[in-house]
Amino acid sequence: MLKIKKSDTIQIIKGKDKGKKGKVLQIMLQTKRALIEGLNMVKKHKRKTRQDQQGGIISIESPISISNIMYFCKTCDRPVRLGFLIQKDGTKSRFCKVCKQTV
Repeated sequence: MLKIKKSDTIQIIKGKDKGKKGKVLQIMLQTKRALIEGLNMVKKHKRKTRQDQQGGIISIESPISISNIMYFCKTCDRPVRLGFLIQKDGTKSRFCKVCKQTV
């Protein structure tokens, strides 16, 4: 089970976009990769088709490894590690390991 979830705000800690923040669009569990909004952009050559009359070179987001991103805590204002906490009613929640606040 991964600690990063869809629509979390994260910060990239390794690679060409190091230090940039973004929102998680999709998590790929089998490959342990995440798609981040507006980050890790790559160029793709598109052929002209009936649906896409323009064609040409476009920029799209490429998946990045989960090990290269960290959750960005808004209260701490920095990337942090997350932990799991089991509540008294049996539900599981995530918490910031720095400020101990539930996410």
